[in-house]
Amino acid sequence: MPDTSVENGECLWSLSMGSGHYWKTIWDDGANSDLKSRRKDPNVLAAGDKVHIPEIVEKNETGATEKRHRFRRKGIPVKFRIRMLHLGKPRKFEDFRLEIDGRIKKGKTDGDGWIEIPIPPDAQQGRLIMGDEEYQLDMGHLDPADSIKGAQQRLRNLGYYGGPIDGQESDLTTGALALFQREQGLETTGKLDSATQDALRKVHQA
Repeated sequence: MPDTSVENGECLWSLSMGSGHYWKTIWDDGANSDLKSRRKDPNVLAAGDKVHIPEIVEKNETGATEKRHRFRRKGIPVKFRIRMLHLGKPRKFEDFRLEIDGRIKKGKTDGDGWIEIPIPPDAQQGRLIMGDEEYQLDMGHLDPADSIKGAQQRLRNLGYYGGPIDGQESDLTTGALALFQREQGLETTGKLDSATQDALRKVHQA
């Protein structure tokens, strides 16, 4: 199969869904070693990234005749995880309502403020409701942490940044980076250096 160019909102899970592969088969293919080295996280690809999709290899399984056999596709469903905070503190055991692709799931955040539920690999849009608050969710739209836009997204999700997600360096972006660096014990430069990128990935967990 030819290489494919990643479009905005796509990740390895959605690409694997369309190709018939398990996501790890694509991620671990030697032709994608450079992409794997640069991006580090199959959840976080940038628009324009090139991904090699290997050919499907047929596999035969033996089984007794006149019996029902169940096969389950690897990687389906995937886990959606989000942590809800208020002033830096986890929102513990709060009711939530999550709508994804017309399906509604209800539950409570856990003791650390996390929501974790299975979703389809190709889910694109969602809506999270907690009390009187409503959040629109764009699945797969997280840019790499080494880009300004990706840093802005993570800083906003962590409560450090309130400006536009436009990928442009600005005083607001610099100030948010400096505040994040200070709280993480990093050199306070306001620049998106490698140490700050690693800290953003670790704290944001993506």
